[in-house]
Amino acid sequence: MHLIVGDDRLARPVWAASDPLLRDYYDREWGMPVRDETGLFERLSLEAFQSGLSWSTILRKRPAFRAAFADFDPDAVAAFDDADVARLMDDAGIVRNRRKIDATIGNARATVALRAEGGLAALVWSFQPESTPAPETFADVPTQSPESMALSKELKRRGFAHVGPTTMHALMEAVGIVDTHLVGSHRRGSSGVWTAEGRRA
Repeated sequence: MHLIVGDDRLARPVWAASDPLLRDYYDREWGMPVRDETGLFERLSLEAFQSGLSWSTILRKRPAFRAAFADFDPDAVAAFDDADVARLMDDAGIVRNRRKIDATIGNARATVALRAEGGLAALVWSFQPESTPAPETFADVPTQSPESMALSKELKRRGFAHVGPTTMHALMEAVGIVDTHLVGSHRRGSSGVWTAEGRRA
């Protein structure tokens, strides 16, 4: 069973079918285009924190992350100092991983620096492929792609950290750059970026 039809008669993948938080995220947010700097910086940061953890854990901590990281305003986070790092390491509401915290601050600084060359959103979206997968089962969904590998390499060159190819593929899925909704899902082709057949809209 790859898709589950809910009480509302809408088909969703198993991961989004039962937990109300994941279901709402799937229905309203996941795969919808994000093209603003703050939105992309938040998603990039949360995907990095998610590495090794479940996405539901990150979603439940999202309000605390936003409070701790100044609503992911890159200018504010770029100005964080040692006292802020200590504060974050004492914050039980977030994932207290020193390397990921340091990476988020460094990534904010790299995001600010990118503005001189078009900005984070333009760079990330420049790696949109010509077509997107059309997975029929969860096993068909790729975990990385040539584009996510190239994006990872370019972001690292620009001073970003915790931006490996798998993490970047998850980011590309989350912000609509690729559409990996299963064929038959009510969200397939709903972003305005891709058709249900996997072509650019």
